Amino acid sequence: MAIDSRRLRKLSVWCPFLLLVASRVSPAVSLSSLSMSAPPGPVAVIGTTGRLGRQAVLKLIRADVPVRCLLRKPVDPSLAVPDAIDKDSSGAEVAAHLASLPGVTMVGGDVTDTASLDELLEGCTAVLALHGPGATKPFWKSLIPFLNSDEQPTHSKQINFEGVRKIISAAERSGTVRRIVRVTGKGEDPYGIFSILINMLGSMAKAWNYEGEQLLRSSKMDYTIVRPGVMGPDNVPTGKVLALGDNGADLKVSVVRHEDIASLCVDCLDYSNAARSTLTAMNVDPGLGEETYAPLLKKVVADSRAFPDNMMEEHRKAARRGAAILVGFLAIAVKVAVLPFVQFVAGSLGGLFS
Repeated sequence: MAIDSRRLRKLSVWCPFLLLVASRVSPAVSLSSLSMSAPPGPVAVIGTTGRLGRQAVLKLIRADVPVRCLLRKPVDPSLAVPDAIDKDSSGAEVAAHLASLPGVTMVGGDVTDTASLDELLEGCTAVLALHGPGATKPFWKSLIPFLNSDEQPTHSKQINFEGVRKIISAAERSGTVRRIVRVTGKGEDPYGIFSILINMLGSMAKAWNYEGEQLLRSSKMDYTIVRPGVMGPDNVPTGKVLALGDNGADLKVSVVRHEDIASLCVDCLDYSNAARSTLTAMNVDPGLGEETYAPLLKKVVADSRAFPDNMMEEHRKAARRGAAILVGFLAIAVKVAVLPFVQFVAGSLGGLFS
């Protein structure tokens, strides 16, 4: 069908005006937003009451994103609901506060339980896996294998590895989950001091975290693995800015705030280019990073390097050497501190009976 030339000329005149009006009516639509893929449905959070998880839930709620939270212990109905929570709030207080917020649904269960994961991920578009194992108590049990079996439900193997495997399977069954965000830590340096200490005292937590990463990389699911610096104090040295390194880049270890890493975990869901990527997150000097994660996330790319396999045995060797050195130091300490006392007591007693 031929197009009338007069209509075509009129259309060419009005098109720029119509486009201008459309941009004024709908300012939220921009070139940058078109390059993102914000999740249209609920986001699941695992590790809800931890210092990282609670921040992530609050950020999602502020963004009007419904949240489904996995909770190991039910909310205590006798506990007064706190008006606010902070880093010193107990897990029970955090759960009570978050459960009272609009848009939050609590799902009872555990990361090792398939049924509860299926219920948690129902209808969700993404899952933030911010969980980790608790510390072995007393700590020395983690150094003795037969006292700290990796088949125990709270062992880091069950939480950091088997738990991730079950999350991946539940996400695949859901048919709706498009991204898994997992917070871990650098696991390719088994002989580093931090790796040795965490593996020794945390049931090989570093090693099993890395194995969990490899499960994500070998799966068909889109993932974003976040490797933060030291998440301890909720403050960083004055003047520092944010930095990201994709492909699991080796950045200088620094203190990072829970709040910043929670923001990264939430914000990365809006960037399709952050899918199947491993991001190292640190703080750096001005000029080497950015004030927010947005400009950093725009530049990241999917993993392109081959991450090493079979790191478990190297982690075990390093932890055994660390344990041997620790035992040696303890033996020396006992000899230096206790032996003179024993000799003194023995000499005193000998003097009494001579």
